[in-house]
Amino acid sequence: MQSQPPEVTTAEHPEVARLIEVMATLRVKCPWDAEQTHRSLVQYLLEEAHETVEAIESGDQDHLREELGDLLLQVIFHAGIAAERADGFDLEDVARGVADKLIERHPYVFAGHVVPADLNGSWEQRKAVEKGRRSVLEGIPEQMSAMSRANKIISRSRSRQVHLVLDDAPIEAAEVGRAMLSLTARAQACGIDPEQALRDAVRELERQVQAAESDQTARKT
Repeated sequence: MQSQPPEVTTAEHPEVARLIEVMATLRVKCPWDAEQTHRSLVQYLLEEAHETVEAIESGDQDHLREELGDLLLQVIFHAGIAAERADGFDLEDVARGVADKLIERHPYVFAGHVVPADLNGSWEQRKAVEKGRRSVLEGIPEQMSAMSRANKIISRSRSRQVHLVLDDAPIEAAEVGRAMLSLTARAQACGIDPEQALRDAVRELERQVQAAESDQTARKT
């Protein structure tokens, strides 16, 4: 039996409202906060995201609560900066947009559709249609690490049924970690930057994706 979703109320969240008010005050009265921009805050957004991951991995709930608060601060800070522009947006706009997006991408939850057999593939296909993406590679940030980018490209290629020769032999997480650590150690011993080596390999993967997509398009015409 499926568990029931938690009851959702429209009651105000006073501490969230207080945090918004505190940040609005700091934005006016604190010289450092007043001079920050979206760009200047990028380093802190990345830092807080990494610290949140660390807190999750530690299993320490108090630590996680604190780091989620720091991450929430970044969202509120950026939304507050955006609200200062005549053509900007505020936190309500941010929340509305993501709620609408979640409902649109889950028709099997909110519109009575049948649950798809491939949830990840269905999600990626809906995103592609929604954003008008014609290639698997569109919308994958260049700033991602080579490993994260490789994982995203492969995941999308499989969900979008782009024909690539990819190894799918079963493997355990611990074995993946040991193999990656071993390759890193071997690379270091040989004076090779493993991140750059993987980045070069990812570029080749991207060329393979582009070629496969071109072939698929040609076959349809």
